[in-house]
Amino acid sequence: MSRNRVTIQNIAEACGLSRNTVSKVFNNRGTVPESTKQLVLEKAKEMGYFAILENSAVETPVQSQPRSIAVFSRSNSLTHKFGLTFIKGFTDTVCREGYVVQMYGLSEEEIGSLQLPQNIALDNTVGILGIEMFDRAYIQFLCDFGIPAILADGYYGFQKSLIPCDVISMENYASVRAITQQIIDAGAKTLGFVGDIHHCNSFYERWGGFCSVLKSAGIELDKQVCILEKDGVQYSDLSWTEAQLRKMPYLPDAFVCANDFHALRVMLALKKMGISMPDDIMIAGFGDSAEASVIDTGLTTAEIPSNEMGIIAANVLLARISNKERPYGLTYIQTRPIFRGSTRN
Repeated sequence: MSRNRVTIQNIAEACGLSRNTVSKVFNNRGTVPESTKQLVLEKAKEMGYFAILENSAVETPVQSQPRSIAVFSRSNSLTHKFGLTFIKGFTDTVCREGYVVQMYGLSEEEIGSLQLPQNIALDNTVGILGIEMFDRAYIQFLCDFGIPAILADGYYGFQKSLIPCDVISMENYASVRAITQQIIDAGAKTLGFVGDIHHCNSFYERWGGFCSVLKSAGIELDKQVCILEKDGVQYSDLSWTEAQLRKMPYLPDAFVCANDFHALRVMLALKKMGISMPDDIMIAGFGDSAEASVIDTGLTTAEIPSNEMGIIAANVLLARISNKERPYGLTYIQTRPIFRGSTRN
């Protein structure tokens, strides 16, 4: 074969590979096994391909594009404190390593029909972060592409499945136990929980921490004073929250809520009903949202070190990109209870 006629197609045929795979090697795009890269480069050198490029414009590889990390979330997931600060820590870390972060807010339709965003270029995507993505089928759909991935929090019951990706989560159980115990020590005899316990793994773990303290204290769990409906827009409707409270056979001494958003809605509804906090009812949330420290009474909650979580998640994903064969891991980041005026001392 004469030198001036060596093409990418020639190299692909010599290696028994597709032209697209060989093109990915030369352009540093997509994910190609290291053994395949070495095969292509050695064959190209043997056939004189690189020597030709020094003196010819024949099929010069395209300039390498920046390697991208795709961040998938529901369209509204990054509008609150956890999402925003997590993404900042994550993005700062991966960008320092030369990666470009591409953000994709997914609609419910895209998630339900297992569709990728129209503008994503998977050939140039070397890593995936799913933040607050709780649809099991869609997570499996993303993992099936074989691109290194990490989830921030996970869908309910993910520990029971062999999901091929890393997971990072805030620690939920211990902080909720500490908060619930403090509420009982402050005199609560009846307690309710607010939030869809199957919405995500973190909500279920918070429910588990709550129930375990009630059991240890000898307090019977009464679901009649809990709001456990499936997660949805109704939780944003103050009149719906008020209706849930009014139909309870009695109001408990305290509500422990799955997150600050639910806790703040309950507080507003109780205030409309003329009930004071913490004198009549104590309230606690989770997440230490921006509103938690500025409302009149101050909300008892748990602080999530979300910026640090983002940094750790980035490092886990970078390690996975460097070594795809390393065992998958679940990383928990400790949270910290913060006691404010919505619960009594």
